[in-house]
Amino acid sequence: MSRSTVSKIIPETCSAIWQALQPHVMPVPDQQMWLRIAKDYEYFWNFPHCVGSVDGKHVLLQAPANSGSQFINFKKTFSIVLLAVVYAQYNFVVADVGAYGRQSECSVLKNSVFGQKLLKNELDLPQERPLNGTTTPNMPFVFVGDNTFPLTPKLMRPYPGRYLSEDRRIFN
Repeated sequence: MSRSTVSKIIPETCSAIWQALQPHVMPVPDQQMWLRIAKDYEYFWNFPHCVGSVDGKHVLLQAPANSGSQFINFKKTFSIVLLAVVYAQYNFVVADVGAYGRQSECSVLKNSVFGQKLLKNELDLPQERPLNGTTTPNMPFVFVGDNTFPLTPKLMRPYPGRYLSEDRRIFN
C-alpha cells in the first residue's frame, strides 16, 4: 500500500477503536465515579477528597519531517507530551496525547479539554463537604500535581523549595 493510503487507514482505525472501546475502558467520570476515586485515595494513601493525580510525560520521538522546533523539548530532544490523570490504583482516568514537546506541562494542561473543564468547574466533581468523620468546614475535592502545574482551588501541588518547615515537609 502507498504511504498516502496507510496515512488515512491508521487514523481511521484508531478512531474506530477509540469510539468502540472508550466507554468501556475509560468512561467519562461522573460524580459517583469521582466519589469512588476519592474513597480509594483516602483508603490507600490517607488523602481525603483527592480525585486524581495529574502529570505530564515527554514521549520521545523521531523528528517529524519539516516540523521545525515545535517538538524540541527542554532537554533538546524531540517529543510529544502525554498528560494523564490517574487514580489511587494507578489506572488512567484521563489521557491527552499529542501536545508539542516545546510546550510546558502547565500550558498542555491549560490547552487540554480536561484542563479547560477543570478551570471552568465543568468536571462534575462532587460538591464540597466536610472530611469523613469530622465537622470541619466543607472541603473541595481536588487533584494533585507537581510544581509544574498552577495552584488552583481544584488543583493542589507541593510546597516548593528544599528547606521546608516540618509541617510543610509532612504536607508534601
